[in-house]
Amino acid sequence: MYDIKKNEVMAIIPARSGSKGIKDKNIIDFLGFPLIAYSIMAAQMCEGISRVIVSTDSLEYAKIAKQYNAEVPFLRPKELAESRSQDIEYLSHALRYLGEEEKSVPEFIVLLRPTTPVREIEILNQAIAVIRANELASAVVSVHYADECPYKWMRMREDGFLESPFPGMQPDDVNLPRQTFEPLFIPDGYVDVLKSKTILEMNNVYGNYAVPLLIQHNAVDIDSIADLEKAAQLNVCDTQIYNALCRAKMAE
Repeated sequence: MYDIKKNEVMAIIPARSGSKGIKDKNIIDFLGFPLIAYSIMAAQMCEGISRVIVSTDSLEYAKIAKQYNAEVPFLRPKELAESRSQDIEYLSHALRYLGEEEKSVPEFIVLLRPTTPVREIEILNQAIAVIRANELASAVVSVHYADECPYKWMRMREDGFLESPFPGMQPDDVNLPRQTFEPLFIPDGYVDVLKSKTILEMNNVYGNYAVPLLIQHNAVDIDSIADLEKAAQLNVCDTQIYNALCRAKMAE
């Protein structure tokens, strides 16, 4: 186990190449800047974050990330950058690389996916404050309420008849009032704050004590051209991050 720097916070921005829905999605132009630039700038504007590292398998992506002053100390192995690769794989790789090269890792990791470019810095700071204030927490995960009630869904059995996908529920239970069921949350990719110890020791991203951070509006997760167009209509030009990118560009 590597030495863990108490209270140190580092951002990791995952940016693999080879996306299928949108070619080179993570660096596609979004209102004049590469998509990844928004997450890099968000991390740089967040007071508690001391380092911003991009995990990518692409030399081109690495060059762009460095242009926006992110660190790219390694290239992610191709086998960890496939469409089915999981978060735990690149997170473990990043921490083990840093541990071996620097003999220590930060206590907290702020995971900022490039596909969510519209964020408020105050919410990122809040997420970090929540995990620092809760010793038991293994992660802080941004979520929003599920728009639909999954308990009202049904699936087809192998014999062709319908059943509830939830243990203990009967088909007629789907007709109960929505208020009968407990509220469910959807992780939305706005921000995750993780503990290096959980990643390295448990090989888990969230662990067993993940604290929800309720986002009042649905985060835009860009996975298609339609999502990109939707995000462009969210008054992005009025956000702190966009204005900071513009100021940095003018200062060049």
